[in-house]
Amino acid sequence: MKNDAAVRQARHGRVLSLVLNNPAQRNALRPDTSHAMAQAIRLAAEDDGIGAVVISGAGEHFCAGGDLRSLGESRRNRPRQHLYERISNLNEFVRAIRQCERPVIAAIEGHAAGAGCVIALACDLIVAAEDAHFTMAYVKAGLNPDGAGTWFLQRAVPPQLAAEMALTGVAVGAPRLAELGAVNRIAPKGSALPEALEWAAKLAAGPMRAIGRIKRLLNEAPGHDYLEQLELEREFMVEALHGEEAGEGIAAFLEKRPPRFVR
Repeated sequence: MKNDAAVRQARHGRVLSLVLNNPAQRNALRPDTSHAMAQAIRLAAEDDGIGAVVISGAGEHFCAGGDLRSLGESRRNRPRQHLYERISNLNEFVRAIRQCERPVIAAIEGHAAGAGCVIALACDLIVAAEDAHFTMAYVKAGLNPDGAGTWFLQRAVPPQLAAEMALTGVAVGAPRLAELGAVNRIAPKGSALPEALEWAAKLAAGPMRAIGRIKRLLNEAPGHDYLEQLELEREFMVEALHGEEAGEGIAAFLEKRPPRFVR
């Protein structure tokens, strides 16, 4: 296991576990945290030995959002450009998740608030404890969401709930979000991380390049009309059919056996 001031890293076979490591402040994000997470995810995307990534928080909570104490100090004592650069670290974190060709799973215990809620929604899949809560808490501090929080929120829940969460900062429980499809799995309290790691291990044994193409298709679909998506899917399908993964997958189907994508 690799530890530093911002992030704990551990390998579980083909799964990389990244733990936000600031439990005394409910894992509030600092610029060094966002930068370290982005760097770790980008390195994972380049490592053929890693097939999935799980993000969780140390202690009882996932992430309380931005560190308001240090943000307040920056607001008073630093130029506007410093704030741009600081928020760019969160943007880098979000981009790393979305651009990673490996599945990224959020394991949520306790609260995912503010930027913590954004990071959770930015992940491909979410496993949440039954008592976990998601809060777009920005408005309570006189702020608006960042990190593309409004974009992810509008995709995850109906418009009226997105407006309620963003405009009031109301906390929404994981079971309600699971009913709406925004949370994939509900786990007993304290079990979100083990369940996420187990799920990630199954994904990591799958066809890594096919999964990367699927993730890109899902990411790009909202910006395409159906004709553009038809063309991109055709291009990717031809690429897939000329790859070793399709050879193994088709052979396994015909031979009535489980495919062996990772050897």
